[in-house]
Amino acid sequence: MSERTLTAPTTTAASRLGRWWSRADIRLTALLFVLVALCVVGYATRPDAFLTEGNISTILRLAAAIGVVSVGMTFVISAGGIDLSVGSIVALSSVWMTTWATQSYGAGVMVLCALLVGAGCGLVNGLLIAYGRVVPFIATLAMMASARGLAERISGRQTQVVDAPGFGALFKGHVLGVPVLVWIFAIVFVAGWVLLNRTTFGRRTLAVGGNAEAARLAGINVRRHTALVFALAGLCCGIAALMVVARTTSGASTNGLFYELDAIAAVVIGGTLLSGGRGSMGGTLLGVLIFTTLSNVFTLNNLETDIQNIAKGAIIVLAVLVQARSWRRADAR
Repeated sequence: MSERTLTAPTTTAASRLGRWWSRADIRLTALLFVLVALCVVGYATRPDAFLTEGNISTILRLAAAIGVVSVGMTFVISAGGIDLSVGSIVALSSVWMTTWATQSYGAGVMVLCALLVGAGCGLVNGLLIAYGRVVPFIATLAMMASARGLAERISGRQTQVVDAPGFGALFKGHVLGVPVLVWIFAIVFVAGWVLLNRTTFGRRTLAVGGNAEAARLAGINVRRHTALVFALAGLCCGIAALMVVARTTSGASTNGLFYELDAIAAVVIGGTLLSGGRGSMGGTLLGVLIFTTLSNVFTLNNLETDIQNIAKGAIIVLAVLVQARSWRRADAR
């Protein structure tokens, strides 16, 4: 009797552990391992600087803006699209919100301007793709060029310094010892995770990305939903523009350079399928942290940028191989 009493709980615990392990996401585990390995390398090479409070705060603040953009990109790619214009939209939003006319109305109008410009550009992308039947690659490529050009036109290719009272105090402070920018990123990430995984909007996004025709036959307004997904991505760009301006205290047409490449890379290595239909917000978060930590480790060790880019490329290829293998295993089941 006592042997049964001792064996039964042990067997139950083992079976629970086995079920948990069988459900474990190989992709997320691999990404977490890469992130931990980068932290170990960073500490081993610069133990005096890597794990300091200031450096960790720097990593998180740098990850915040690109992380918010990546949240929007996760929705776009999950819906079967692509957005090459996110960096240019960040630039246009940052320039428009920091013009003298906008700043004269105060911090509140600056925030509203950035959000409206970002969401408006994203909506234009969505309308062109959904109702104009323009391929996402072409539509967003056109927006990338035109938004960057408009930002240069508005700013005269000059950096616009922020001197509006209250803006810096609003975004450059700390709450519970954590920078406000990091809190904004956390809020956007949690909202994105809930929207993708716990709402009808998220299920429809994955359905449209998996099979648009089947989604249409199921009663989903595919065109309207596609337009809304791109508008959401644009809104994330507007939020990111606020964060960039808060960090640099200026708006410039050069803001957001290569954000589209970093965001797409973070989303893809995070496990979101480029063909659409499957998305991982947690994977996107890990992807953003991996690239930001990698850049920080290279900066602390004064290594060349070209070596950093080679390392990024190797991580992307490795992550895609792991992703493909995990999806094949999932489909085989």
